[in-house]
Amino acid sequence: MAEEVNAMASSMGSSLIPIINKLQDIFTASGGDLSKISLPHVAVVGCQSSGKSSVLEALVGRDFLPRGTDICTRRPLMLLLQNRPPRGDSDDAREWGEFRHLPGKRFYDFSKIRQEIQDETERGAGFNKGVLEKQIRLMISSPNVLNMTLIDLPGITKVPVGDQPTDIEARVKKMIMSHIKQENCIILAVTPANSDLANSDALQMARDADPAGTRTIGVITKLDIMDRGTNACNFLLGNIVPLSLGYVGVVNRSQEDLNQNRSISEALAYEDQFFHDHPVYHGLSDCCGIPQLAKKLNQILEHHIRMVLPSLKDELNCHMIAVVKELQTYGEVVESKVEQGAVLLNILKKYCEAFSALVDGKSQEMSTRELSGGARIHYIFQSIFVKSLEEVDPCEALTDEDIRMAIQNANGPRNALFVPEVPFQILVRRQIHRLLDPSLQCLRYVYAELLKMSHACEAPEVQRFPVLRRKLEDVMGKFLRDGIKPAERMIGNMIEMEKGYINSSHPNFIGGSKAVELAVQQLRSSQDGTDVESVSTLEQGLRSRAVLANSVVKGSLPNQGSHPQSMNERSVSAGNAYSRTWGISSIIGKWASPNDRSANTALGETFHDMELLPSMIQLRDPPPILKPLETQTEREAVEVIVTKLLLRSYYDIVRKNIQDFVPKAIMHFLVNHTKRDLLNAFVQKLYRENLFKEMLREQDDVVLKRKRSQEMFCVLQQAIQVILLLFSLKLQTAY
Repeated sequence: MAEEVNAMASSMGSSLIPIINKLQDIFTASGGDLSKISLPHVAVVGCQSSGKSSVLEALVGRDFLPRGTDICTRRPLMLLLQNRPPRGDSDDAREWGEFRHLPGKRFYDFSKIRQEIQDETERGAGFNKGVLEKQIRLMISSPNVLNMTLIDLPGITKVPVGDQPTDIEARVKKMIMSHIKQENCIILAVTPANSDLANSDALQMARDADPAGTRTIGVITKLDIMDRGTNACNFLLGNIVPLSLGYVGVVNRSQEDLNQNRSISEALAYEDQFFHDHPVYHGLSDCCGIPQLAKKLNQILEHHIRMVLPSLKDELNCHMIAVVKELQTYGEVVESKVEQGAVLLNILKKYCEAFSALVDGKSQEMSTRELSGGARIHYIFQSIFVKSLEEVDPCEALTDEDIRMAIQNANGPRNALFVPEVPFQILVRRQIHRLLDPSLQCLRYVYAELLKMSHACEAPEVQRFPVLRRKLEDVMGKFLRDGIKPAERMIGNMIEMEKGYINSSHPNFIGGSKAVELAVQQLRSSQDGTDVESVSTLEQGLRSRAVLANSVVKGSLPNQGSHPQSMNERSVSAGNAYSRTWGISSIIGKWASPNDRSANTALGETFHDMELLPSMIQLRDPPPILKPLETQTEREAVEVIVTKLLLRSYYDIVRKNIQDFVPKAIMHFLVNHTKRDLLNAFVQKLYRENLFKEMLREQDDVVLKRKRSQEMFCVLQQAIQVILLLFSLKLQTAY
């Protein structure tokens, strides 16, 4: 490649255009993004039948473009003109053309070039005047041309013909604008002299794409058929529509000349004689004639190439950096077992390191838009789990009637001497059990976050190996699932521990006496107009019961030694108990002593007497579901309030324990365990020599992408070498 470019540079002297043409060939052959890079070129713009084709043929010196009365240029034609000095009478000394779609096939007969342009146009755009944006690329090598790159664009047409769409004018203009709006495009605006030059469509489009007029050359054709007494002198001098690059006037072959097969050399001689003899144009020889146009285009194009070389070099370097990065993601092809093992172990280590870094907040890919990694786990602990538990009211699902029912059920067949402890323990255990589900749900949330992190921390190399990626996901998923089990057991055991022992001696527990005091105060504030003395009496009674309950728990009664119970009191108490125990049942005699004969005799007499009564009192059957009376006593109200206070107090103690313990259990058994032992699990499951080949088998598309990237890398190397050569030529001409 370098020898070819150097030979080209030496043969063309300081000309940069052939090297740009070679660069254009490189980009076109590579396809993809490189083919979209805009290189310096000249785009020919004009209305239909404005003489565009004649100008191009005059620049080449040969007839090779399709002719006709309707639209002829229906696809953009990129024309690469290569000046080649004559080398004797060999074939290489002859003029020839070569199409990009027919590489290696040279056309020495230019009539066949015309036919191939027409055939290729019909293959792409159809047979009935349709247009197509895809280019036809033709290189012409001749000793009679100057180096330049030209694009012949379809002529601006007003009225659709054939199968052209109704908006053909808008479509053609859009196609033209897509070319001439590029900063590297020199616009050759062709306008016939026998039209309204001030309202030229070509000049108008050139002005839209190049408002400053620094990239536009005006070409005025058909100067020889202007009305007698008129001339285009003011236009050629830029007095009407100023252009920085100026205007050039030319004389085209007429249709009669074409019909008579008048050669281009004869037409150029006629043009030269016309300008020489014309009284106005004779003094404007520097802006009249095809030779002046070719020279001007060559100079402007070379100057433009020098101007855009730095930006073109930067653009190629950016592409090179992107291709190198892409190649790095694909990695090198590994064949031996040693290389495969090293690659696999490196991938596993990178995976685990990336996972730990993501959990610890040390990842290089840290997001600034949202929480990620370990920060999400912290959010789950504090903002979801802890906050949700703090918002729970342990008595929310318990009504006063529920608590009252529980207290009465705990009393059994007797009235309690003090607030019973059993309903409090039963109800508080139920509330403690409610903490299990959110705790396990918190564990599942963290598990889901770890799974997300496992996908986010995959090294780019993993994308190459689908089998390895699938194996990593399987091992990671099983490892996390195994880590969930001990965490679940620990959380479940913690809940059971809290339920198994209700520590009423906890220093933060409110206690019975304080609960009674607060309950009475609450009841007093809610009962306006209530007898203060009765409430005080109730408070004293409940306090004494609370003290009595505490003493019973300790195994003694207050004042037990100071006031022994007399025999009479015991008899009275026993009698009262006997009278409370016996009721209707004593009438039935179910609990009578079988040894008491007198009692049996008296009982029989009683039944005998009852038979003589006129009727028996019948009790109504108890309903299947029994509920206490709707009327609630003050004592029952205080008992309900006391139970609620005790529930809330102890629930807060347990809640704080769970809020502290569950995150610790999850971190220990799941998160830290994964960070600590994940690499060992990967090595045990995946680092096996018999699995190397299978796990490091690449996808077919990865192999294809690597091949394309390597080819693109070579193309860019060639292109950058060409650019460096252009810089050296630029420096040579500068001196």
